[in-house]
Amino acid sequence: MPARQRQEFVFAVVGNPNCGKSTLFNHLTGLRQKVGNFPGVTVEKKVGKIRLDGAPAEVLLVDFPGTYSLYPTSQDERIVVQSFIHPQDENHPDAVIYVADVSRLAKHLLLFTQIRDLGLPAILVLNMADVAAREGLHIDADQLSEALHAPVVTLSGRTGEGFDLLKLEMRLLMDAPAHPPKPELFYTLSDAERAVVAELREQLPVQTDFQAVLMAHHAEWLPFLTDTQRTAIADMLQGHSFVSLRAQVDEIMQRYDRFTPIVQRALQQQPSDKTTDFTEKIDRILLHRVAGPLIFFGLMTLVFQAIFAWATYPMDLIEGFFTEAGGWLKYLLGTGWLSSVLADGILAGLGGVLVFIPQIAILFFLISLLEEVGYMARVAFLFDRIMQTFGMNGRSVVALISGGACAIPAIMSTRTIGNWKERLITIMVTPMISCSARIPVYVVLIGFVVSAEALGGWGQGLAMLGLYLLGIAGVFLSALVFKYLLRTREHSFLMLELPAYRTPVLRNVGLTVWEKVRAFVVEAGKIIIVISVILWALASYGPGDSLARAEADAREVALTNQLDDTETKDLIAARQIEASYAGILGRAFEPAIAPLGFDWKIGIALITSFAAREVFVGTMATIYSVGSAGDDELSIRERMAKERNPVTGKPVYSFATALSLLVFYVFAMQCMSTLAVVKRETKSWKWPILQFVFMSALAYLASLLVYQLLG
Repeated sequence: MPARQRQEFVFAVVGNPNCGKSTLFNHLTGLRQKVGNFPGVTVEKKVGKIRLDGAPAEVLLVDFPGTYSLYPTSQDERIVVQSFIHPQDENHPDAVIYVADVSRLAKHLLLFTQIRDLGLPAILVLNMADVAAREGLHIDADQLSEALHAPVVTLSGRTGEGFDLLKLEMRLLMDAPAHPPKPELFYTLSDAERAVVAELREQLPVQTDFQAVLMAHHAEWLPFLTDTQRTAIADMLQGHSFVSLRAQVDEIMQRYDRFTPIVQRALQQQPSDKTTDFTEKIDRILLHRVAGPLIFFGLMTLVFQAIFAWATYPMDLIEGFFTEAGGWLKYLLGTGWLSSVLADGILAGLGGVLVFIPQIAILFFLISLLEEVGYMARVAFLFDRIMQTFGMNGRSVVALISGGACAIPAIMSTRTIGNWKERLITIMVTPMISCSARIPVYVVLIGFVVSAEALGGWGQGLAMLGLYLLGIAGVFLSALVFKYLLRTREHSFLMLELPAYRTPVLRNVGLTVWEKVRAFVVEAGKIIIVISVILWALASYGPGDSLARAEADAREVALTNQLDDTETKDLIAARQIEASYAGILGRAFEPAIAPLGFDWKIGIALITSFAAREVFVGTMATIYSVGSAGDDELSIRERMAKERNPVTGKPVYSFATALSLLVFYVFAMQCMSTLAVVKRETKSWKWPILQFVFMSALAYLASLLVYQLLG
């Protein structure tokens, strides 16, 4: 592998999950950070820049995924290993900022001692010093620094105390990198490990003994090794009776035996048990087998309701703004293709992107608050066993429930799931949860299935509930299918530390919300706008002079039937969309959807609603000449109820057809915004295409079954 080409001095920000690492990173970099992916994988990384006094250039900080040790159990942790043990890796750090929770120092030093044995200069940052002081815990930083052969800084990510000292230590480390500790300070190699290290040093450019040990443990998946090297290492391990799992256990136990006394000597005073007692008392309720799930669903109901209630105002304002802007643009530019493509294509597409911002911001604000408090780790623990039955993860629960508002922020929230297979399954099935965009479709069609008087007026409400339950059933059955179809060597472990409950850092929450909103607008937005313009073109143009002929025919019919101006415009719009490329597609599509009970007009609605599911109502309003998409849904439903099949004379929207169409919309992937986000999250078109095909096929088969049984 060629040497890295870079100028910046790189600090890696590393630590166990829930140690306050992200808070420190956000405090140092602020908005001067960007989100990307480690090369070749979908694991996300944050990169930020800071300027240190006296430094010749800016310093680069890379926020690595939370990791417990250099023996990884997920793709996230593997990234840390391969970046740290391979000096030619583009993310290999020059030095490390290791963040540890001062109240859990004895547990958090395992990874730190491994990093030091790799020979990497490191600063040990003892976070949450303010909390420790309140609880009566005091660490002798100088004594700890001398024992660990590394500078130690105590700070508070919440108050900002200690950051100036941290920057000073970073600057000193750049000028005079710390030497690695003397060999075997924290771990003494076994005879088998010594033999393996000796052979590896002859075959590979190894800098430290522990680097060679890690190569031996992880040779099977390390990307920088060739197949020949992997085979040679495997034969070498077998020849020296090297058993990886046994060696890992021995190493971890030996490390704890060596650094635990160091921590105990550096503790000037034992902490009080106030925080521990408070956390344990709360956990007795929140992790209770019965009360825990009930409390969780209560909290998620509040989050769910907040997304609806709080987002309505700003979403209406955004939609109103783009509607007015489109009208103003048409007035300014006059009629013509330019004003149409700008107003109905690009501007409408941009509005379709930005209208989701309130939901995304509210969801991630509330979820980040719960994460900062320490509650979301409990949720993952509470539901992990149940969700793993279906190939998912305890953290999948949050994404699935959030999908009831919008699948877009729900899919973005799956980044908290460490196991790639479980995260991918969650991404693939989340759009089956009935989102708010389906509600207009449900409201229009349920009237054809259940009368308003049924079951004492409760029938339509129960039908709506049934559609949501049907979507949930589809989620779990589909998850089982993906569980057995997706193959991975990655084993599923939910290894996490339940942090003490703490006050959220609003700066951290705000930066998280900003990052998610920016990522959605910039990345997904580009794709959505392009597809919106394509849909506009399909609905605005037709072959030859077909649209002109359609308009002439419509005016002749309007004159014959003495229609007023509004009715005439509606008829022209209906005839023109039938003559457009979208209409032609609808006609071509009709033979495929006829077995479902759908005609070509429904086919047009299906095509146009791939922009967004709620477009179905607007399309029906245009096709059936009852006015614009702004008309109330009742008038649309009445006009649809009058539609008759030209051959049989029976109602188009019979019980069987309406129920078939409802089932189709429950399962179909009709949201290009969601597909764009899935592409962004998976970094590949393979998964959104597979998701689209799978959900469309499921929707078709379920709809076919309903119509053929009832039609």
